Amino acid sequence: MTVPTTLVWFRQDLRVKDNPALFAACENGKIVPVYIDDTACPKKYQNGEASNWWLHKSLYSLQKRLNGHLQFFTGDPLDLIPKLAKTFECESIVWNRCYEPWRISRDQKLKTKLSEAGFNVSSFNGSLLWEPFDINKKDGTPYRVFTPFYKKGCLQQGPNPRYPQGAPSRITYQDVTNKGKSLDDLGLMPVNDWYSSIDKLWQPGEEGAADSLQDFIGKGIERYKAARDEPAARGTSFLSPHLHFGELSPHQVWYAVKDKFAGKQSVHVDTFLSEIGWREFNYHLLYHFPSMCHANFNDKFDKFNWRTDVTALHAWQKGQTGFPIVDAGMREMWQTGFMHNRVRMIVGSFLVKNLLIDWRKGEQWFWDCLLDADLANNNANWQWVAGCGADAAPYFRIFNPVLQGEKFDKEGEYVRKYCPELSALPNKYIHKPWQANEQTLKEAGVTLGEDYPEPIVDLKASRQRALDRYAQLKS
Repeated sequence: MTVPTTLVWFRQDLRVKDNPALFAACENGKIVPVYIDDTACPKKYQNGEASNWWLHKSLYSLQKRLNGHLQFFTGDPLDLIPKLAKTFECESIVWNRCYEPWRISRDQKLKTKLSEAGFNVSSFNGSLLWEPFDINKKDGTPYRVFTPFYKKGCLQQGPNPRYPQGAPSRITYQDVTNKGKSLDDLGLMPVNDWYSSIDKLWQPGEEGAADSLQDFIGKGIERYKAARDEPAARGTSFLSPHLHFGELSPHQVWYAVKDKFAGKQSVHVDTFLSEIGWREFNYHLLYHFPSMCHANFNDKFDKFNWRTDVTALHAWQKGQTGFPIVDAGMREMWQTGFMHNRVRMIVGSFLVKNLLIDWRKGEQWFWDCLLDADLANNNANWQWVAGCGADAAPYFRIFNPVLQGEKFDKEGEYVRKYCPELSALPNKYIHKPWQANEQTLKEAGVTLGEDYPEPIVDLKASRQRALDRYAQLKS
């Protein structure tokens, strides 16, 4: 009897454990695993260099996990998948779902095309605890506010997230000729060595993801609620790149935490799980309101008069604004491919409110620079900061970078790490060097305008300018 063969299409699920599509394919018989560098992806959302570096490393790890059987291709999956299924004589094709609007549309077309050609085709949920179409209000409309979405829609009325599976008990590969490219031929690795510092900080791949999760549960989660706001502390989970590329499923994270703290009440655990809930909420929004990829969720902001200031934007991008906590955050992202969550809010508020530059400029820069660049999270969080998103921060909430720095980086440890030219300043002035007298600056070896920039904007005046501009929109 002939054993059926299934083509397994890997995407943002670069793991062997708790991979529903892979598990189903292995249960069915032999598999042919493939990865496609998708050339049909809109140009705006093609990976930045940081994400491509991570993707290369993650695919290398997955290739090892699949004993060298993963085949790499470049092209449009809508055309490639049917051809590959025919070439490899597969009866079935499986994948785990993605939720970007163009992928949803393309996958629907692909399912139709494959079915009409006589193939069996199935997709699975491998990346969300709750499917966006399963969580709605009683009237059938999607949620727009996080707390009722999470507490009522998900925890009270939603189905329990499935318990994660292990790796398939046995993976049997179909004996086929490799028709693909080498991983290096995908051209994901940057041409220069800017990533050398990032390479020392991260371990992409399924094993690295598991290590990061266990490290966080063992050392970090029990102080999470407070430590997550301190950028100098390792108080967050650092799991976001692993989750984005699917080296780890949210189900694995959810139940690793639940099982560890079963029966124990902990505000730290609850706070962390609610952050997983925010990820779910952002995907819920993207699924139900796909236009938010490029447009204001609140269309009143379509009339907002953003400023065009190329010089200020460039200073913000390069960490040269003259505001230490802002500059430290932007430099952290450039050097490590990551930025602390509290600081992301600070630098975002500074761009859209103090500088009055369109949030989309910030979103695009983050997309290019972050290892965890994720459409749902990046877009929803930028709109939250700008005040134009769902459940957004009020327009009048403007983060003061000096006060934020003094509150969450009291000793200036974070600023000193990423703005070393300020390291000799006393704590009193580390977040506002322009207020230090000439003697203090001289003793610290700082000449403003030379060693470190003067502030590019007046905080009080720019805050009032933003409030006036928002008031015009409101009226």
